[in-house]
Amino acid sequence: MTKIALPIAAVCLIAFIVFSVFDSNAFAGPWLIAFFLSLSIGFRAYDTLKGFSFTMLIFAAVTTALYYPQYFSTWGGVKLASLFTPLLQIIMFGMGTEMGVKDFAGVIKMPKAVLIGLCGHFTFMPLAGYTLARVFNFPPEIAAGVVLIGSMPCGMASNVMSYLANANLALSVTLTAIATLLSPFLTPLWMKVLGGQFIKVDVLAMMWDIIKIVVLPIGAGLLFNRFFKGKVTWLDKIMPLISMFGIAFIIVIIVAAGRNNLIVIGPALIICALIHNTTGYLFGFWIGKLFGLPERDARTIAIEVGMQNGGLASGLAKEMGKAATLGLAPAIFGPLMNITGSILASYWHRNPPVDKERDRNVISTEGLQAVQGE
Repeated sequence: MTKIALPIAAVCLIAFIVFSVFDSNAFAGPWLIAFFLSLSIGFRAYDTLKGFSFTMLIFAAVTTALYYPQYFSTWGGVKLASLFTPLLQIIMFGMGTEMGVKDFAGVIKMPKAVLIGLCGHFTFMPLAGYTLARVFNFPPEIAAGVVLIGSMPCGMASNVMSYLANANLALSVTLTAIATLLSPFLTPLWMKVLGGQFIKVDVLAMMWDIIKIVVLPIGAGLLFNRFFKGKVTWLDKIMPLISMFGIAFIIVIIVAAGRNNLIVIGPALIICALIHNTTGYLFGFWIGKLFGLPERDARTIAIEVGMQNGGLASGLAKEMGKAATLGLAPAIFGPLMNITGSILASYWHRNPPVDKERDRNVISTEGLQAVQGE
């Protein structure tokens, strides 16, 4: 099935173009949705493309929300947006179950790299978001959304990208853990200083929102990891699926709610997201190299600085009652970060870093063995 999915995707794309040319949107929409679904299935047949499979599913979901927004407001009298917070809490609980005390111990083992990564993440990205919001002259609530996504901690996706990129996975996990715990203080601070120039920001309310959405569920996950890890195998297997569904669900609801704004501002937001994301990678990498970090650590910091927790940003936008405006930037930035992160990780995967210290040790060992052999 995966082998024939890509040809099917090509047929669906052609059908979408034909119906679009003849201005038959009612027929064009389903073909575009089928195109992304087919790509998602087809990509799984190739190792180099497999990492983009989930992103294509997100695009299919976003396309569905754009064409049929009326189906993503309420179900059975229940407002779907009310499910944001519980879903995010479940996702964060799952994140906690994958953590342990050793993930925080990295601060002691790699203090320089951790400090550089955290400073880069929580200074450059918020300031870059604010600058881009001004340059693109977005409406106030859209602009505040760009600042919001720039002020977020790292997301779990960055750990996956670091692993694929032959980077320092232990450093990546530590940076994600520490940044997440710092977010109740640093995210509201930046939103007050920078986002407050666009909208009114209640710092204490935002701090509490982050604590209840992030800190408490992660704390519960850490306890679960400590006492029950490996004993509830069905939960270990189902949590990644719940996380993927939750992220897709949140993006769909936001896109449906902000459809009219997105049609007008969407292209500019996409360009803004790509600039914000790629400059984050560049800054993170070169600041690591500037301070003399090894190649693996510099790669890790690049990915950690460039990728933010879009799900949390969407949840905070909902808690502020502005999911349709403030939440649009996270909904756009999130999928694009996964695409650029996957591309960067794939490139670095094909070009392993040269560990000079390791090579010297290998040469010295081989020389010693040669001498001993003589």
